[in-house]
Amino acid sequence: MVNTDLAAIWVYLSATPLLGLTLTLVAYSLGHRIYHATGTHPLLNPVVTSVVLVIAVLLLSGTHYETYFEGGQFVHFLLGPATVALAVPLYQQRERLRKVWFPLLGGLLAGSISGAISALLIARGLGASLETQLSLAPKSVTAPVAMGISEQIGGLPSLTAVLVVSTGILGAVVGTRLMALLGVQDDSVKGVAMGVSAHGIGTARAFQVSQQMGAFSGLAMALSACITALILPSLLSFF
Repeated sequence: MVNTDLAAIWVYLSATPLLGLTLTLVAYSLGHRIYHATGTHPLLNPVVTSVVLVIAVLLLSGTHYETYFEGGQFVHFLLGPATVALAVPLYQQRERLRKVWFPLLGGLLAGSISGAISALLIARGLGASLETQLSLAPKSVTAPVAMGISEQIGGLPSLTAVLVVSTGILGAVVGTRLMALLGVQDDSVKGVAMGVSAHGIGTARAFQVSQQMGAFSGLAMALSACITALILPSLLSFF
């Protein structure tokens, strides 16, 4: 009886845009529960777990990505309002921001440039094609901006999107532990590092640590996207 009911529910959802939305919400909810049940283990970050769950369900059910995205696009739409909402915790940190704006700008410039150039040079050293190198250069920028940059400089926007998501997941998984090993204690510094290197997914992880870390991560994510978009096309002419 239960199996019959589940089958009927699946048939109904698969015929409507509710499939993608429901699957996304359920997968993230399960990922969040697993994350806290394991003592917030970094390898079980809810974003990582939910991505794996969604992929597994789509593969096992033979559901095409386009069908899934008909409903998943509702969550995708909320990325815009969620990004704008980052201004609220940032405003709450405005006094500290006034005191550190100069070193913050220097850190953003250094992080944005080194992140792009190091990725390009490593890819070149490993024998990647020029198109792959150019697709990899904006990997640390939030996806919509990174795809635009990739198209402008001659990369593959679709490949860049995959690399951006992979970079964000990796940063969210290892970022906080790595900074702890390096002895970084200041949440604002950790937030800037996370935002520059792991964009939106890293920022989500930063908010799990503290409001201050999340606020500075959101700021770093936005400003590094602007900096990269402005300087990367010209910078690549030297390489």
